Amino acid sequence: MTNQARVPRALKAHDIANVGVDGETVHNKILLGLPLRERSAVLPDLDFLEVHTHNLLHDAGVPITHGYFVNGGLASFLSVMKNGKSVEVGLAGAEGFVGLPLVVGLSTSPTRVVMQVKGSAFRITRSKLQDVLRRCPQLQRRLNRFTQAMTMQAAQVAACNRVHEVDERLARWLLMSQDRLGGDRVPLTQEFLAHMLGTRRASVTVAAGILQKAGLIRYTRGEVNVVNRANLEDASCECYRLMVSQSRNWEKESKD
Repeated sequence: MTNQARVPRALKAHDIANVGVDGETVHNKILLGLPLRERSAVLPDLDFLEVHTHNLLHDAGVPITHGYFVNGGLASFLSVMKNGKSVEVGLAGAEGFVGLPLVVGLSTSPTRVVMQVKGSAFRITRSKLQDVLRRCPQLQRRLNRFTQAMTMQAAQVAACNRVHEVDERLARWLLMSQDRLGGDRVPLTQEFLAHMLGTRRASVTVAAGILQKAGLIRYTRGEVNVVNRANLEDASCECYRLMVSQSRNWEKESKD
């Protein structure tokens, strides 16, 4: 990992029962949803670390050495072109995992993953993940489901970027980010939003102005505040509702 993350702290066995790691609470939904036996098997192999904005988790085409159970913040999955331009194809927060190719036995990914909003994660080495997956079928199942969710998300975002207006896409993106971060504040610049949406900065300025004039958001330098969530959902394209509906269906199936 090429970032300047804090030195990881090893987990203590006595923390497992309380779902805590050296005083750090586990928020990752994949880990929290595991039966106690599997959670007890997984947690001792994890390291906790803080991850800062723009830290690289893994790069496209480069061997993946670690997987990350995101515990807070926002990770962005980017498709990068030869000229260096990039567009976001997926988002993950505390519901997710970074390093999905490792789950199916692959060592590289076609996407770059960076922390878009600072947070924390529980890191596991490639070899330890492969070992624990052999012993933890529920973990394997949950990671497989998340892989499918990210595949669906990438397909829907690709269609969205092709057929919907920038203001609708911006509304969809803000809703997705808020779902993962909680609260009303999304700390981002217009330049970074332009990269995420695969459009020009000027287009993001116009789109943000439309949403702000409608009283849905308030944009200040470096952050967006969601003012009217319900109306922002109405202003979003159909893609947001489709993704939320599919995720709820899969969650229901997992409980049946």
